[in-house]
Amino acid sequence: MAVVLVLRARGLGDLLTAVPALRALRRARPGDHIALAAPHRLKPIVDLVASVDEMIPTAGPAGMRWDGPSPALAVNLHGSGPEGLVELTRTRPDRILTYRNHAFPELPGPEWEPDMHDVDRWCHLLETDGITADRRNLGLVPPVATTSHKDCVAVHIGAGAPARRWPPDRFAAVIRHLLVQGREVVLTGDEFERDLALGIAARAGLPVSRVLAGEQNLIELAATVAEAALVVSGDTGVAHLATAFGTRTVLLFGPNPPSRSGPPPHLLGRHVVLWAGQLGDPDAATPDPGLLKIGVTEVVNAVDKQLSKRPWQGTGMDRRGQQYRRVG
Repeated sequence: MAVVLVLRARGLGDLLTAVPALRALRRARPGDHIALAAPHRLKPIVDLVASVDEMIPTAGPAGMRWDGPSPALAVNLHGSGPEGLVELTRTRPDRILTYRNHAFPELPGPEWEPDMHDVDRWCHLLETDGITADRRNLGLVPPVATTSHKDCVAVHIGAGAPARRWPPDRFAAVIRHLLVQGREVVLTGDEFERDLALGIAARAGLPVSRVLAGEQNLIELAATVAEAALVVSGDTGVAHLATAFGTRTVLLFGPNPPSRSGPPPHLLGRHVVLWAGQLGDPDAATPDPGLLKIGVTEVVNAVDKQLSKRPWQGTGMDRRGQQYRRVG
């Protein structure tokens, strides 16, 4: 049995943008053993993707440990830098599928296009190798919730860097508005964001029992997102989970543009994405100036509009969509 080794040692959102590519590989090579090198904490979501035979726990490219036979094919879905290729070449694969990199001039591949949407990027890479990829194949089957928060509004206060985190007082103002309307609200985030979430809840008058940040594992968080009537989030992995489950969203983007990592443009009508049209440093230690241009009024108006829409009663890909809205 031939082995296909795929490297995607990044975060939750990065994994979810690669789902159509992973499924395309599975269809193209049904008899091969597909191994995915990715962070161990993402295994519950990898299991939902159902296109991988083995997961190699890998926090980053340098941490990849491959003890299996030389792969027939190594697929670099990690990024534009040389780090992933360094590790993949050490596995001595018969062939590497990758974007072109100046550090490895002997490896063929398409040119990296910085402004390409992440879903398109990985599908395009496979297509240059003759593998058909369906960009719409993003959906996941929702996991079963142990504690149900059906039809809540999930406000996700987390972000991968301070630059992408909307200010706490603004989140609190949106939550107060939702509580006045009689909506059930839950606050999500990881264990490092629990204190922040508790502070936001205190400002908003939200009971501590509704603060789920730091109290859920990944599969429980996924179930909450899948059951929610609406997710309010920044540019983070939870936004991609909502897209995968067909949950309506109001997404606050900055400094990265939604054209690169937001819900794919072909998913019209389900998502409202607010963006000031201003680029910046996504890893900065303070909130991005463009993100700060998104005010509470814009978010509240978008939330009200999303919640006023008739709940969708079906299942499958047709329930997802997107609407971009420029603010400022």
